[in-house]
Parts: sequence; structure tokens; C-alpha cells
Amino acid sequence: MTQLLDVRKMNILRAIIDDYILTAAPVGSRTLSKRDDIELSPATIRNEMSDLTELGFLEQPHTSAGRVPSEKAYRLYVNNIMDRAHITDDEAEYIRRHLEQRVSEVGDVIKETARMLSGITNYTSVVQSPHLRNARLKHISLIPVSEGSALAVVVTNSGATNSTMLKVPKGITAQDLEKISKLMNERMIGYRLTDVHKTLLPLLREEIGEQADTVAEMLGSLDKDLGKQSVEVVGASKMLDFPEYSDVAKAKSFLSEIERGEMLSEVLSENEGVEISVRIGNENDNPELKDCSVVTVSYRVGGEQVGSMGVIGPTRMDYGKVVAVLRCMSESLGKVLSSMLGSGSENNNDQ
Repeated sequence: MTQLLDVRKMNILRAIIDDYILTAAPVGSRTLSKRDDIELSPATIRNEMSDLTELGFLEQPHTSAGRVPSEKAYRLYVNNIMDRAHITDDEAEYIRRHLEQRVSEVGDVIKETARMLSGITNYTSVVQSPHLRNARLKHISLIPVSEGSALAVVVTNSGATNSTMLKVPKGITAQDLEKISKLMNERMIGYRLTDVHKTLLPLLREEIGEQADTVAEMLGSLDKDLGKQSVEVVGASKMLDFPEYSDVAKAKSFLSEIERGEMLSEVLSENEGVEISVRIGNENDNPELKDCSVVTVSYRVGGEQVGSMGVIGPTRMDYGKVVAVLRCMSESLGKVLSSMLGSGSENNNDQ
């Protein structure tokens, strides 16, 4: 794509995109001719803009109006043209400090991350909670509910509490569940759930005896449940501040879709296995996001990708700033969660 454009066309296209991101108004040749980094006559600029339009990088909303970037132009901008913005040391310290103040609960850290991300970028933010399979067990309670079912309450070293309804074999009494709870608390606390299920349980089968299969089934259900992830959304109404969403029906449709947790989960899951992703306009699968850009980044705990976060905004998004902020937030969130989920092993285990 870039071989079609010489340096002059690239500079003009970059200037148009930068100006349109700031103003949301079509950019004309006279405006560009006043820029110190262009230094071309309006007539020359008009010729270059005409060529860029024929090549599909610019669009002309009205006959007498200036030009606006196309999705093709934004893709070129993101891949090859935009400045790689950087977060200042003060901004990075601000992010780190505010996240560390929310270390009591994983949910609090996720909410604060979403709030800060939306506040810094001025766009809609979405942050996926981490799956907690790597959290260390702090306490387990098995509470009988009815014949064949029990409530498992699991508290992790992060402070997160999970309650899951479990099926138990007929004949298992309240006293049996109490014994199993006691054994699990004596032998499994301080271990990660994945390690208990895969490594520790086989070693304890003889000690657990006939209840081993029951414990294994319980742990399997817990492992599945702790893998579920919620999504925190902040700043959805900020989209209404952009002229692209001045149409009431369009704005309502967008806000309605944002409220659907399934759509946001799908957006974030598309980033699985990818460090950072930028989807522009029609690159998004969801019809309600065809006029938006979605930038997502994964975050890691202990070297493992455990969740994603991102921002949703108009296609004339400030991509350089957004990418820089997301990288910083991802790194800071990963460090805070690694401290929460990776420490506090009461048995000093390294599994």
C-alpha cells in the first residue's frame, strides 16, 4: 500500500488525519497550506488530495467541502505513519499508584483500571476481569443445600470470593462434606486450583479414600467456574460527545449494544493470543461497531495472558495516544495482579 504514495502524499495524508482527529471537520487545501510542515501552495495540495481521493485514502463528503480520511487511510496511518506516543514518567507513576491503592480486591482493581482508562483517553473503556485459576486457595467451605447438591465457597489469596453450586453423590452427608472441607483446607490451602486438580489430588487419593472422586468432581467444577470472566464498562455515554453520534437513533443503538455483555466479551476475546489489536470501522464484525475503532491489549499475570482491556471510540481516534496508554495500563495492571495472585502462599509453595 505504501509504495503507491511518495513522501509528499504521505505528509499531506498524515496532516489531514491529524487535523481531522482534532476537529472532526473536513480538511481543505487552504488549511493545509498554512502548516509549517507542508510548505506547498493550495493548488499543489489540491492536486495531491485529488490523487489521494482516487487512490481511496480520502473521501469528499460534499462537493464543495474538504476531504476526510477513509478507513484505508486510518489503517495506513496506524501501520506506518502515526507517531509512537509515549506515556510520561509522571503519567505512568500516576497509573501505577492509583491501581496499587485498590489491592484489597481484584474487582476493585478492574473497576479502577476501567475508570482511569476512560478518563485518560476520553473514550469508552472495557476491561475484562482475569480468570482466577492461578489464584491460591485461602479457604474452602462446602455447605449442604439439599440432597445431591452443596454450595462451595472458595476464598482466594486475592480476596476474591467465589460461590458455586456443586452436585454431590447421593449418600454424602453434611458430616461427610464437613470432613472433606477440613481435609481440603488442611492439605490444599496455599496451592493454586490448577495445581491441586492436576498434581496434588492424585497424591492425596489414598488419604482421601472413597471421597476422592467427589473431590475431583468438585475441583473440576470450581476450575471451570473460576475461568469465567466479567467485563467492566466505563464511559459509554462519552460517545455521545462526538459529532459522529449526534444522530439520536444511532446513539441509542450503540448504547443498547454496549449494554450487551456478550458483545463486549466477544470484542475482548478476539484479542486472545495477540498483544495489541486495532480494528477500524468495517474491520469490526459487530454491525454496531462499523463506525468505531476498537483498540484492545492483553494483560498478563505470571507470564500467562489472563485477560484483555480496550477502548471504543470513533474511527478518527487518537491512535498513538490510545496505544501508548493501553500498553502502560496493561503493564501496570499485570504487575498489580501478579503481586495479588502470585504472593501470599501460606504454604510457601512455588507451583
